[in-house]
Amino acid sequence: MVNILVKINEDANRILNIVRAKYNLNDKGKAIELIIKKYEEHFLDPGLRTAQFRKAMAAKSDRVSVKVAKKR
Repeated sequence: MVNILVKINEDANRILNIVRAKYNLNDKGKAIELIIKKYEEHFLDPGLRTAQFRKAMAAKSDRVSVKVAKKR
């Protein structure tokens, strides 16, 4: 888990409170997580989504070896 300090305007704060109340969430952090999850599901390209990205990186790391080139 990552801790962050976020400065938001009054409108964004109001929306976070609405999301928090609507989904009966404990705090604004959970509301932010929910909003991000919804964004990921509806707007992010499928190749960039968290689950697909992790699977692709795991598969890639299993079959690709990396060589470091020397500078001349």
